[in-house]
Amino acid sequence: MSVFAVSDEKNRWLRMKMAELAVREEDLEETFVRSSGSGGQHVNKTSTCVQLRHIPSGISVSVSRERSQSINRFLARRELLERIEASSGLQTPEAKRIERLRKQKDRRRRRTAKKVP
Repeated sequence: MSVFAVSDEKNRWLRMKMAELAVREEDLEETFVRSSGSGGQHVNKTSTCVQLRHIPSGISVSVSRERSQSINRFLARRELLERIEASSGLQTPEAKRIERLRKQKDRRRRRTAKKVP
């Protein structure tokens, strides 16, 4: 597996998560296209946007958040793993965050309903 331009800890986490979800590098189809948005001449001349597709499940992601292709490759894999995890029915950190916010909103709504006669 490739080593990306992120910390060793994040690279280890990615390898561990891929092994946990049984996603292999051979199952991934990766293409690079030109990004758009801010970044100026650098973005216009290089293909930093990463499109990643998991062939067995058909799930695909496209990431162009950073100017670095290596970081975008890492982010694409991370996002793909989150989507695979969500499609398998497991509770993802993002789903937990959304659930927590929904509960918080419900509490606030109930408190407001008590105040208003």
